[in-house]
Amino acid sequence: QLQAFGGGLAQTGESLRLSCVASGFTTEYYAIGWFRQAPGKEREGVAWISSSGGTTDYADSVKGRFTVTRDDAKSTAYLQMNSLKPEDTAVYFCAVPWGYGFGSLKSKDYEYWGRGTQVTVSS
Repeated sequence: QLQAFGGGLAQTGESLRLSCVASGFTTEYYAIGWFRQAPGKEREGVAWISSSGGTTDYADSVKGRFTVTRDDAKSTAYLQMNSLKPEDTAVYFCAVPWGYGFGSLKSKDYEYWGRGTQVTVSS
């Protein structure tokens, strides 16, 4: 089971850190992806981190503002979100892909999905 935590209400320019906690299985061999879905919009990939933590990738809309990390000892991945904007408002999800090692920003590549957490950014 995966679950995302840490959402809430922020003002433009503020920061939030999301956590993705895995229980019942180990994520150390898998990449972790972060996705978001705003009302009326399709789910979009935000960031992912490889199983080793050595490779990350970000959507253009969040590059330079968001950072993805992981701590496998805690079975947890993090998404540090800085300089938040109203357009970052969405439900954020974490997910584990079908295969080992690397991820992508495409939701079809992911098998296990966590429960999301709402992030709301006010102007």
